Amino acid sequence: MNWDQIKGNWDQMKGSIQSKWGELTNDEVAQAEGNREKLSGMIQERYGVAKEEAERQIDEFLAKQG
Repeated sequence: MNWDQIKGNWDQMKGSIQSKWGELTNDEVAQAEGNREKLSGMIQERYGVAKEEAERQIDEFLAKQG
């Protein structure tokens, strides 16, 4: 699955995203609105990881979505 597919199905994907990054609130996930940069920034802030690590986690999430 690519990011365009995630973005297009954001409402359906919010649950999966919440499961992967459980420390993000429902409001934070909703605020990302399918924007990868926003999601990456939220992961960086909430989990205290570098941008590269947040991007790696997002790529791993995409790969698992098939």
